[in-house]
Amino acid sequence: MLNIGVLGAGHLGKIHLRLLNQSDKYNLIGFYDPNSKNADKVAAEFGYKKFDSITQLINAVDVVDIVTPTLSHHDCAIEAIKAGKHIFIEKPIANTLQEAQEIIDLAKQYGVKGQVGHVERFNPAFLATRHKIENPMFIETHRLAEFNPRGTDVPVVLDLMIHDIDVILSVVKSPVKNINASGVSVISETPDIANARIEFENGCVANLTASRISLKNMRKSRFFQKDAYISVDFLEKTSEVVKMKDAPEEPGDFDMILQNAEGIKKQIYFDNPSITANNAILDELETFAEAIKSNTNPMVTLDDGTNALKVAHRIIDCFNK
Repeated sequence: MLNIGVLGAGHLGKIHLRLLNQSDKYNLIGFYDPNSKNADKVAAEFGYKKFDSITQLINAVDVVDIVTPTLSHHDCAIEAIKAGKHIFIEKPIANTLQEAQEIIDLAKQYGVKGQVGHVERFNPAFLATRHKIENPMFIETHRLAEFNPRGTDVPVVLDLMIHDIDVILSVVKSPVKNINASGVSVISETPDIANARIEFENGCVANLTASRISLKNMRKSRFFQKDAYISVDFLEKTSEVVKMKDAPEEPGDFDMILQNAEGIKKQIYFDNPSITANNAILDELETFAEAIKSNTNPMVTLDDGTNALKVAHRIIDCFNK
């Protein structure tokens, strides 16, 4: 088992601590949180070992799980890498592209592995349909959340939309050609609602909407490709796959048939996948352990996290034009 320690014991940090503590691929050594009052409370309530400094924690483990605010990701990662430790970093990988590139370069220099916590890649609804998404040409995503002060230190693009950016980049194998976007600050100092249109060189277009001031929660993506429509509900963990094929010469009474203006008939049928329930956060952490032990690439590499951040910053740059 790999010895692991967690930096940050906030809302998500406590989830990581609980899951790592029950994992059979890690040995949870302890955690560090700069807020001594919160650290004492977490240690007393759950029994996890509390470290007095980042350096002490890093020196005691093989893997460092960075679940701190985005602004501190870079400094935590650099110190861990220089100590020869593998790093798991919650999304986004860093606050700036320069910071992200420094993390990538240093990880290569020291020969350590890194994974970014883009958890939706491990969502069971997406895992069940991922192999069915082939060359999508139009994608629409909606990620809406009720207001929560946590996370408002960064724009909604880095807080919420980046999940969908990463998913889209994982299925569209083409460079980004053009981006148009707009964002509005309603409550926070940074945009709380944003819409972006990403055009890829292969002709695919993705339309993304993210809001953290919605009256309801929604995390849906729709993928349109030749002869298929795929819907993934990341919140409800359900998916729907609607496909079309040439209609039979003699359709059955219950066959759904469409005929276009040219007289071509298509049959609509459902190819909904079986969804296996999982804990996405536990899965992403444990697949990282497997990548370390087998010396293979993590599921979401540092480069993947940086590419998502690059697109996110291009979207944010549109707000200031």
